[in-house]
Amino acid sequence: MISSEQKQLLLERMVELLELPESAYQKAKDRYEDIGVYLSRETSACHDNDPHIFPQGSFRLGTAIRPLDEREEYDLDLACNLTQGISHRTHTQTDLKHLIGGEINSYREARNIKVPVEEKHRCWRLEYADQLSFHIDIVPCIPGDMSRQRLLSESMVAAGENRALSESVTHQAVSITDDRHPHYKQLSDDWNISNPEGYAQWFESKILPKSPIFMEKAQIDDLPLYKRKSPLQRSIQLLKRHRDQMFKEDPDVKPISVIITTIAAKAYSGQSAHDVTLQVIIDELKRFSDSGSTVVPNPVNPEENFSDRWTMPQYKHLRLRENFSSWVTQVHIDFSTLVSLADPRLIAEHARQKFSIRPTAGDLGALLGLSVAPAIHTGKTHEIPDNPAKPWRLG
Repeated sequence: MISSEQKQLLLERMVELLELPESAYQKAKDRYEDIGVYLSRETSACHDNDPHIFPQGSFRLGTAIRPLDEREEYDLDLACNLTQGISHRTHTQTDLKHLIGGEINSYREARNIKVPVEEKHRCWRLEYADQLSFHIDIVPCIPGDMSRQRLLSESMVAAGENRALSESVTHQAVSITDDRHPHYKQLSDDWNISNPEGYAQWFESKILPKSPIFMEKAQIDDLPLYKRKSPLQRSIQLLKRHRDQMFKEDPDVKPISVIITTIAAKAYSGQSAHDVTLQVIIDELKRFSDSGSTVVPNPVNPEENFSDRWTMPQYKHLRLRENFSSWVTQVHIDFSTLVSLADPRLIAEHARQKFSIRPTAGDLGALLGLSVAPAIHTGKTHEIPDNPAKPWRLG
């Protein structure tokens, strides 16, 4: 078994091989800033509404990873918040969505993007196909009303969050469009609420809990934290990669990233060692899995359940709860196996099989100070014994 220091070096090296290239982050930043500039131009239909474009999801949190297949597109999730002049009483969700959609289509034509803009339930999708392919999902939204923000803040406090943080976070809540909403085409105060900026602020508070930034409203425009990685972010990246590899043949049934990220962030208490952090998170995932619970509350809107699909009849055939448990069991086995090996060849093979990460045995030997045993050709491929759970639908 390798030492704690060697475990740290190994996990850091694996994450390095998962990281998006610097060019991907810069390209993403350039693109969403360019969209923001275009929507704010004087002739824009949104000009008087003070549009604010910001990233959300894994790019925002610094937990993005390379796709399994390098030929796949990168995903970038954005929101477009029209901060002035539009309310629930002046526009329907349909009005807002097509106001922004018209400008996104105009942007596509102005930038000679060949693929037509695609309408999704909540967003508009732009497909870039150049030297670095992206698809960008842009969710139209407007600021949430004060009464809903107060309710969200009290709900967070009741769920155990710090009051100052709760009040700061809920100021960022927005009302979003969704064509499945019963009042989508009607003037109504009843819109779906989302808070991607607030979630990012909550997530950062788990990494830097004493920073004054979390005690005041923050304007989040950049892609932060991707250069300054915490053990929490690195652990999430490794867990997401293991999940992607395990469910590569049936991605519709895999645990969604926000569930993994939320459970991981709640489990994290500032550990500095990457191997300890990953073990703490896996233990918490296992505890949650063993509890039989089907509820993963959104920390910035505790009434929202991130795992609501687990119990919806229309998703029953995917067996999402069972596949989550199967994945937790397998990642526990595979991480334990990874850190129990002391032969660079076996470590490299295990990383390839279970994480689709490809360090060389020579690289690992030099990094960890381990000698690489001569290869023995037996005519068959060595497999790491681990009694794996099935990485797809059960039954």
